[in-house]
Amino acid sequence: MKKLKTKYLIIGGGVSGLMFANQASSDDYIILEKENELGGYCRTIYQDGFIWDYAGHFFHFSDPNIKKFFELKINKDEIIIKDKITKIFFDNSVIDFPFQTNIHQLEKNKFIDCLYDLYFKNNNTTNESSFLEMLYSRYGKSITEMFLKPYNEKLYACDLNSLDKDAMGRFFPHAELSHIIANFKKSHTESYNSTFLYPKNGAISFINALADNLDKDKILLSQKVHKIDIDKKIAFTHDLIIEYECIINSSPWPFLLEKIDSDKYSKDIKKLSYNKVLVFNLGFDKKSQFKNIHWAYFPEKNINFYRVGFYDNILDSDRLSLYVEIGYNHIDEVNVQEQLELTLKNLKKVNIIDDHKLISYKEIIMNPAYVHIDNNLAENKKAIKSELSSLGVYSIGRYGDWKYCSIEDSMLDAIHTYDKIK
Repeated sequence: MKKLKTKYLIIGGGVSGLMFANQASSDDYIILEKENELGGYCRTIYQDGFIWDYAGHFFHFSDPNIKKFFELKINKDEIIIKDKITKIFFDNSVIDFPFQTNIHQLEKNKFIDCLYDLYFKNNNTTNESSFLEMLYSRYGKSITEMFLKPYNEKLYACDLNSLDKDAMGRFFPHAELSHIIANFKKSHTESYNSTFLYPKNGAISFINALADNLDKDKILLSQKVHKIDIDKKIAFTHDLIIEYECIINSSPWPFLLEKIDSDKYSKDIKKLSYNKVLVFNLGFDKKSQFKNIHWAYFPEKNINFYRVGFYDNILDSDRLSLYVEIGYNHIDEVNVQEQLELTLKNLKKVNIIDDHKLISYKEIIMNPAYVHIDNNLAENKKAIKSELSSLGVYSIGRYGDWKYCSIEDSMLDAIHTYDKIK
């Protein structure tokens, strides 16, 4: 086996790991990526004239340093900027997202039920002990049971009582009663991502920008870490032994704990829960009747997918190009062919397609996809991270830090961690 030595051993060549390497570019580092290309879930597929990412990514950069970094790397002519248009397919109609601020678009009886329950809801937020209790407490029975509960059950594929009330953090579209009522008369759609960026050549454009100035000899592909001796500060792949000073991990948190040469964390690993998502990227021979939707939500249980995104409406292309997302608990089996047939049937049912011909497709299983953030996660994670950091192991990003966050947040994690270590 080949022996190497480095200051920073970066596990994972996604946005977090690559941004850390950019900060440490004047230092000694090695990036280990288990796949044969960089990018993680920000990889892009080019197939039969279609451009698809591994998952639906739309970018919102607010940090001035990150914005400047990419502006210097990517020609502005290669970036599309869109005002977000998102919809909900509900009860044989299409309404604006988010549901709770657009209940006036429902048929009369459902609208009255939602408004009545919203006004007379139990407004005691101090007793919210779970995500589901938060939904009932803040939005009442009708809004919760028509959309918020069934949609999030499809997304997370778990009992919502097992999630912390703030499981989605700032990404949950909260709204006060006054805001909801004001929206009856004048639509108000501002949010953290009311506009978004998308590269004409897919998310891989951002990965290429991050990798542009890095030393290619320090990026080792198809190298999966299978063991870490944190006392001796040695990591092992199938053919490498690497001595390091610090590990910067952006691989999923439970996978890191499994690699540490100890059974110390076995109980902690068993407590960690997450979903996986089957993504179908689908290319058809012609456009859909829905020519201005960027992505849409599907709460109803008789539809197998929870979200559909329209790449063609973002890239302004002339053939329908979709990503379709189906949630599973991480222990569930996935029958891809069965789900593909059901997906096509349901796309026709909701009138996204009619006599369209499927001419190209690619399935991807994201595992993990969304972390199940419960009441005890933060405290347990903090204790373990503190212990590991004292031994030179730092875990960053959406999966390394095991949290719900944006791509920009993951890159900021990398920047802040480098500054902290330095």
